[in-house]
Amino acid sequence: MARHLITSALPYINGIKHLGNMVGSMLPADVYARYLRQRGHDVLYICATDEHGTPAELAAKEQGLPVAEFCAQAHDAQKAVYDGFHLAFDHFGRSSSEQNAELTQHFARKLNENGFIEERAIRQVYSPADGRFLPDRYVEGTCPHCGYDKARGDQCENCTRVLDPTDLINPRSAISGSTELEIRETKHLFLLQSKLQGEVEAWIDEVADEWPQLSSSIARKWLTEGLNDRAITRDLDWGVPVPADTWPELAADGKVFYVWFDAPIEYIGSTKEWADATGNDWKSWWYEPAGASDVRYTEFMAKDNVPFHSVMFPATEMGVREPWKKVDYLKGFNWLTYYGGKFSTSQKRGVFTDQALEILPADYWRYFLIANAPESDDSSFTWEHFTATVNKDLADTLGNFVNRVLSFSRKRFGDDVPEGGEPGEAEQKLGDEIARLLAEYEEQMEALQFRKAAAALRALWSAGNSYLEEKAPWLEIKTNKEGAALTLRTAMNLIHLYSVVSEPFIPASAAAMRAAFALADDTRTWVTADEAKALTTVPAGTAFTVPPVLFAKITDEDLESYKERFGGEPAAS
Repeated sequence: MARHLITSALPYINGIKHLGNMVGSMLPADVYARYLRQRGHDVLYICATDEHGTPAELAAKEQGLPVAEFCAQAHDAQKAVYDGFHLAFDHFGRSSSEQNAELTQHFARKLNENGFIEERAIRQVYSPADGRFLPDRYVEGTCPHCGYDKARGDQCENCTRVLDPTDLINPRSAISGSTELEIRETKHLFLLQSKLQGEVEAWIDEVADEWPQLSSSIARKWLTEGLNDRAITRDLDWGVPVPADTWPELAADGKVFYVWFDAPIEYIGSTKEWADATGNDWKSWWYEPAGASDVRYTEFMAKDNVPFHSVMFPATEMGVREPWKKVDYLKGFNWLTYYGGKFSTSQKRGVFTDQALEILPADYWRYFLIANAPESDDSSFTWEHFTATVNKDLADTLGNFVNRVLSFSRKRFGDDVPEGGEPGEAEQKLGDEIARLLAEYEEQMEALQFRKAAAALRALWSAGNSYLEEKAPWLEIKTNKEGAALTLRTAMNLIHLYSVVSEPFIPASAAAMRAAFALADDTRTWVTADEAKALTTVPAGTAFTVPPVLFAKITDEDLESYKERFGGEPAAS
């Protein structure tokens, strides 16, 4: 089987993330990783908190904590939420790790040796009120391209255009709010991306046709506009320090590497953290002579992160002139909106992941988000849509099927799966339909088409309900007890099949369905087409239990309370 390396965009350390962050990177990566593991592939799913840069310093300052202490606490808080969402990372690391610092400095030295880093004197924003140079995110103002008045000095959150602090209209300090800013000269390191443009273009031409149009179009747009040399150091107290053995003057000035330089390297750093903790070999996943040439590497991220991962990080990897593994497939997502407005961590708009888990179990959110993933366009979260999806798909279609089959069988036949007669035409038709839908589900999962995969999974659940309505065992038992037993046994086999194939989407509920049957040595990871057609995995005589209700319906009262708490429309911008 193939070896699959999976990474999702690193969540910033400054606060718990919202549902848009979850569906734009970590959740689909987890669903895909779970599916590949079920199919027998060797999978390594890596993520980490992105801890450097101004967001960390500003958030720590706001809480009155040393930045290192703040980051340690915030990492643990984020990890607890991701555990609550059942995200099955192989390792969830930290970009402030020693491993990442070593690798970042190694990359910088190699880029310098190969002529792709240059020390330049630049004019930079200085705040007399704060007594310091202001890195890009310490400067806020109005975007010159779209007029958004809360743009940062590195990128506009609204239109995603990359900026420099000096581009902003009416700039102000993010620390003190002072508008009395000066431009002074200082020295920084620049990554000479312009010298690598041709190589990046050739690589994009080779690999990007396989990517989603969103990812490839963003990469090509950047290349069409031309790669500019970019400063990769900042004036911060917190970050990977510039190595003194290579740049003594800058190191003495306290320069650290730009967060967008070291953060992608943390994918490798986090893998090394995992290897150091477990005794595994990290290089076989990242260094091609050590075995990484056989790895298929898939990245997951929202569209605002695509430029850095499709262009900047590959350019960095190329410039070191070492055979590091580059991404094979970049799955980019549009944005999930909140009633048409943006989710925003900085402005606390929308539902945040910790709040979501306070309201309902993770599987409700996992299913809704993937079934409505913003793949081809932005998609909107509304409480009405969420409620309708949960009630129809999870409660009525899947949950009700499981409950009524097991409850009715226990009532009429006891605690063991009933025998019944031989399968007939209805069972043959059902088996063919289940095998067809399972193949559709597999095809969409292999293609990383998550909404279509969710639709195929929903159709699998619906097929069971259609069969049950056709056979109507509650009527059948009055004249043909053996036929009703066959119907219920077939339906129980469907429940077991659902428990297996639904696991990537709703792992906790899948485990509950599977645990209903006392099957010895049930280590099945997938269902073959022949098994799907036969529907005989759970034999007659197997003991079963009726699990608690899998999915409770969301009531009108619940809906109104959620809207009252979070608002039924986006906050005013």
